[in-house]
Amino acid sequence: MSPGIGLMKRRLETEESAVSLAISGITKKFKVQTNEMRCLETKYDDDTGDWYVALGWKEKKAIVRMDSVQATILEINEI
Repeated sequence: MSPGIGLMKRRLETEESAVSLAISGITKKFKVQTNEMRCLETKYDDDTGDWYVALGWKEKKAIVRMDSVQATILEINEI
């Protein structure tokens, strides 16, 4: 039996660490320079333990969903 999300130590505890991981994922996937990106919005979902970070660069935008316990990117959706 594994502990619930409330009992596990989160690796992405702060908004700063979530934004940092999201920027890293976008730079790898879209070959964008970090200085071109801006953070549009962040949200933490208490129910699932996921971070959502919206980033924008040039005329593009993307939403990055990350698992706060595993500190991994689950999906990147360009909008």
